[in-house]
Amino acid sequence: MTTKSAREIAETYFTSWEAGDFEAIRELLAEDVDFVGALGTASGVEEALGGLKGLGQVLEKIDVQVRVAEGDDVITWYDLHTSIAPATPTVNWMHIENGKITRIRVTFDPREMLAGFGK
Repeated sequence: MTTKSAREIAETYFTSWEAGDFEAIRELLAEDVDFVGALGTASGVEEALGGLKGLGQVLEKIDVQVRVAEGDDVITWYDLHTSIAPATPTVNWMHIENGKITRIRVTFDPREMLAGFGK
């Protein structure tokens, strides 16, 4: 059995999210995963999945521009395409321990997305 690298885990996370495969994402997240982003925070796997599912309702495409991995940390810069706003440049930093994502930080300008949710 081979252990996936942090980079491979990040790649799987994004391809699974884009495909709406939340069970695959569940397998990647630590039970106590900590998420902080422009639209909110989540503590634990269920809250994190809830946030991903919520945004997943409007998610159309994740266009990765670059992914940089160093040890247990991966930063992914991507354009987040949704049905409610123009493509949104986004950065995601995740930390992986023992093959599980333990921390996720996401930043982007949320103004157009928030306006889209308000429609």
